[in-house]
Amino acid sequence: MNELTFGWEEWVSLPDLGLPAIKAKVDTGARTSALHAHDIETFGSSAKPKVRFNVHPIPGREDISITCSAPLIDRREVTSSNGESEQRLVIGSTLEVGGQSWPIEITLTNRATMNSRMLLGRQALGDHIIISATERRLQPDLSYDVYHTAKVRHAAPRRALRIAVLSREDNYSTRRLVEAGEERGHTVEVIDTTRCYMAINSLAPEVHYDGKRLPRYDAVIPRIGASVTSYGTAVIRQFETIGTYCVNGSAGITASRDKLHAHQILASKKIGMPTTAFAASPKDTSNLMALVGTAPLIVKLLESTQGKGVVLAETKKAAESVIDAFRGLKANFLVQNFVKEAAGEDIRCLVVAGKVVAAMKRTGAEGDFRSNLHRGGSAKVVRISKEERDTAVRAARAFGLGKAGVDLLRSETGPKVLEVNSSPGFEGIEKATGKDIVGKVYDEIEARVKPQPSRRRKS
Repeated sequence: MNELTFGWEEWVSLPDLGLPAIKAKVDTGARTSALHAHDIETFGSSAKPKVRFNVHPIPGREDISITCSAPLIDRREVTSSNGESEQRLVIGSTLEVGGQSWPIEITLTNRATMNSRMLLGRQALGDHIIISATERRLQPDLSYDVYHTAKVRHAAPRRALRIAVLSREDNYSTRRLVEAGEERGHTVEVIDTTRCYMAINSLAPEVHYDGKRLPRYDAVIPRIGASVTSYGTAVIRQFETIGTYCVNGSAGITASRDKLHAHQILASKKIGMPTTAFAASPKDTSNLMALVGTAPLIVKLLESTQGKGVVLAETKKAAESVIDAFRGLKANFLVQNFVKEAAGEDIRCLVVAGKVVAAMKRTGAEGDFRSNLHRGGSAKVVRISKEERDTAVRAARAFGLGKAGVDLLRSETGPKVLEVNSSPGFEGIEKATGKDIVGKVYDEIEARVKPQPSRRRKS
């Protein structure tokens, strides 16, 4: 390496941590380097532990915070110049100064009372470093302005994330989320939604689980079952309050699970769907059916999932009987016209981050108009039209869902949205299309957790 001359203070970069500009005090009296960090938490396996922490790179700007993570390489007792000892976590990182870079060790500690966000100790100062203790900033100047521009996102490395999957089931989709995340170096923890409880207050809202406060996750992937929608969305709201990125938000999940509300949202966005009617009074059966059209008709419970509670009434008399039966049970339901030309087939579009990443055609079992795979239906890959693609994307966007399964019918008047599913399964569509759908979900999470440019303060 070429010789570098350091003053007692220098601008440095820590690219492995996504810190493109930070001022460091050079202290040859200290053995180990130190970085100002807060919210320090270890995570991952005991064999490969990691540490997650936040850094305020600009003194006096507590509103600017960069989240970092790194492998944990040691725990070390450090004695400060005033004789106080502290147990610190130690990480490794690349130090970049004056166009040169080399690996160093860094301890994490709270330096909020110090003028410098970082201290460079003897171990970081190689043989190629000459110290001029009476001068400062002899190496090229950097600028804190980088934290106010898109460069801060570009400088962010692909780091190990701590992710929670909210799920009560050990099924293909949950296992794939864990396996795919860990293959990328992330730590993925499955959390049973019903075992969460919440501390609701304005200063420090928290989510607790099995007697302990849950850590701060980089992202939450909700897989909320229909039977626990209300409580599950309350837990997601709590994570949203904390500021955690949730792949699907609580409002979108709640709206998509209420079929009446969902159809009203689709209608308000002028998204094609089968003609639908709803009424509360038992006297309105004939009028209700007339709004939809002639038999055959579909009668669908508002709480139906996976094709359960969905009935095809092939005649007017049969429709009246089904409607009367549902009303006798005091059940809420919709009546829809039956799209005959769909012929027991629908198209499941998997939308991630505003793009259709895969599509499959589902065909119902022989004699069944419902195409759900859970009911014995079959699936195969299908090419969809631009209109079908746009419809699926608009439907997912209408609910604000980052990940959604949009079910379409092909009708003579264009694609009709049957349902927007906020917790779509991955097994059927991954096997039918051969695509890594879960990988697309992680691509979006990794992009979303990168730091955002911060506003400049007015002088």
